[in-house]
Amino acid sequence: MSSYPINISIKPEVKAFFDEATNTISYVVKDPSSASCAIVDSVMDIDYAAGRITYEHADRMIAYIEENSLQLEWIIETHVHADHLSAAPYIQNKLGGKVGIGDKIMVVQETFGKVFNEGTEFQRDGSQFDALFKDGDTYQIGNMKAFTIYTPGHTPACMVHVMGDAAFVGDTLFMPDGGSARADFPGGDAGELYDSIMKVLSLPDETRLFMCHDYGPNGREIMWETTVADEKRDNIHVGNGKTKDEFVKFRTERDAQLAMPKLIIPSLQVNMRAGEIPRDDDGAPVIKVPVNKL
Repeated sequence: MSSYPINISIKPEVKAFFDEATNTISYVVKDPSSASCAIVDSVMDIDYAAGRITYEHADRMIAYIEENSLQLEWIIETHVHADHLSAAPYIQNKLGGKVGIGDKIMVVQETFGKVFNEGTEFQRDGSQFDALFKDGDTYQIGNMKAFTIYTPGHTPACMVHVMGDAAFVGDTLFMPDGGSARADFPGGDAGELYDSIMKVLSLPDETRLFMCHDYGPNGREIMWETTVADEKRDNIHVGNGKTKDEFVKFRTERDAQLAMPKLIIPSLQVNMRAGEIPRDDDGAPVIKVPVNKL
């Protein structure tokens, strides 16, 4: 039985937006009893080779919100993503809303502030965000209460956001045939990730789970919604009673074989700034490429 204040009877409307370039799924989540909504894990488009930023993905979400006369209240980041760039400032400028992330963002900012040799002007206190959440914090989306679950392991700042009967799991879990995300980034830990997954799987069986990524294992179509019951039964990494020791052994061996995400260098620099692109001394947007640091 979950100790979290979940209300299965509240069923928000969830609209998914898949980004083919990064295999990311972003969401507009609407309170069923009002026009209020939240965005979870938005994407800013980048042509890394050309150094070009565009906003087609974010514009699709903005158009959906405007066409349905919704009121954006929150722009949620489940963690500091290493594989896509957040469009939070662009969306906030168009529609308003507050940008929120877990308070352990400060750990990430301290760690990667050193990797990217950021100067003293780079604030490492999370002040780039409007709200910093702790484990168990609650907030409102219209009349719907949302709450946070601290889920470290993939990164030190990961959080699952639960809105009614829907939980947005970030990279804590994948679809049952996808298993789980890597735990070898700085501050990651496979044992912590297993414990975090168990927190999520303590939610009621009928809780809807929404993924941040899907890669269509074995050629199946892209999917992003499952349930706690399905994950407990079928998840290839943690389901059907797999132990923590089994998970840690598998995850550690698997992670040692993985290459770095293609967009990790721009993603970390942008996302630890709440989606703002860093700038040089003349104010021009610029991405650093640290050598032999990752």
